Amino acid sequence: MNILVIWRLLTVGGVNAGWRNRAIYFKQHGIQTDFLYTKDLGGMHMMEDVANVYIVKKKKDIYDILRKSYDAIIVVDTNQAYDWLSDVGYNGPIIVEARTPELLKLKRNLQGVEKITPRQFIVPSVYQKRLLSILSDERAPITVIYNGLDASFFRPFPCDDVPNKKIIAYVGRLDGRKNWRAFLRIASLLKKERDDIECWVIGGQHSVDKETFEAEWKEKQLTSFVKWFPVVPYQHMPEMYAKIRQSGGCLLATTKVESFGNTFIEAMACGVPVVAPRVSAMPEIIVHGKTGYLFREHHTRGAVRAIVEIIDDNQQYTYMSEAGRAHVLNRFTIERCAETYVDLLHHIVRDQI
Repeated sequence: MNILVIWRLLTVGGVNAGWRNRAIYFKQHGIQTDFLYTKDLGGMHMMEDVANVYIVKKKKDIYDILRKSYDAIIVVDTNQAYDWLSDVGYNGPIIVEARTPELLKLKRNLQGVEKITPRQFIVPSVYQKRLLSILSDERAPITVIYNGLDASFFRPFPCDDVPNKKIIAYVGRLDGRKNWRAFLRIASLLKKERDDIECWVIGGQHSVDKETFEAEWKEKQLTSFVKWFPVVPYQHMPEMYAKIRQSGGCLLATTKVESFGNTFIEAMACGVPVVAPRVSAMPEIIVHGKTGYLFREHHTRGAVRAIVEIIDDNQQYTYMSEAGRAHVLNRFTIERCAETYVDLLHHIVRDQI
């Protein structure tokens, strides 16, 4: 079976991390996955070693790819694709992945979807299913398939060159939704109150707020306390998580809304507890008091308390580290999550014949 996945942006983020893992698993089960993007934002290194990747803007080139007789096509939050598929007369099964966690943007991404009559909607969380249900008119069933990861790649292991301070890490883009300003506010509090902590920001090289972040990072005099790693290849992330775990630190998310959250399962798989706001899909991923802590949204002091409770209790830290790994093995391995997708693809393609 040959399938095509269409998404606008080739980023270093959760959507492409999830699809990298799926493409590897699919190939092991006889499914070849190609990817079509219109813009590369630094994510090519994530995908080029696992699949055919097309980055094209001209309609003629896009149409040539769409005419390659794919058994199924998956559209991820790309409303332009509905016109493309309609224009070339593609008559195979189409799946729409609705991953945008903000209602207005999700509505925009679904404009024109009636032109293609999708066979199935896929979402990465129950939260996202509820959001999509607000906009859906029962055109197609909605199936929840969590993102999965390779737990043999993301795993705890000892490492060298670990700071003698506990690392509190932010991993991801620098934009309004990820809410990096809240992270800097929390970091400022930690700087005033602790001398055994340092903060890391991992990512952001191609982010829309890169320059604004850099200016405020310097303005708040956080450059020595908050270390910034603008580019860390996906393949090197297990080493970063290993350093966080070995330091006795944790992952801190300040996001306003998420449809899933790949960095959380990556961290937990590596034995790193997670602190995050109690919003959107977070309670589906993080077990409060077991694999990390959920704090009230916008509650800076609550986030600090959660961090301190984790890093100041060695027994609690060990418990959360082990529980996080076990939680991922039980719910979020690529074998568990992608198997559902494989079965769905075979069912849809078989029904099309």
